[in-house]
Amino acid sequence: QVQLVESGGGSVQPGGSSRLSCAASGSFASIDAMGWYRQAPGKQRGLVAAFTTGGNTNYADSVKGRFTISRDNAKNTVYLQMNSLKPEDTAVYYCNAFYSKSGQIFIAWGQGTQVTVSS
Repeated sequence: QVQLVESGGGSVQPGGSSRLSCAASGSFASIDAMGWYRQAPGKQRGLVAAFTTGGNTNYADSVKGRFTISRDNAKNTVYLQMNSLKPEDTAVYYCNAFYSKSGQIFIAWGQGTQVTVSS
């Protein structure tokens, strides 16, 4: 079982920056994909940015050019650098991981961290 612990977030002014971190721990053979999703009030959870199983990156159109996902494989940690933040980026951000164990693939979610963009 994998546990995902997120950190970062909080309140930021429009145009500001923030960085989220997500560290994976627990028992697993490998982490195959890892990324960030977000859910705003009254909306469905959707992809923000993620590393795919092939090592490529996917970004939501709304964050391209402003957000950057990166990772430290040695630490099983993924980061989300968010620049030029807008009020519409306000949401709970969730870390997500697909991992392998005993020949099966599982999915894990973090507890979520609030990002509020407001003046």
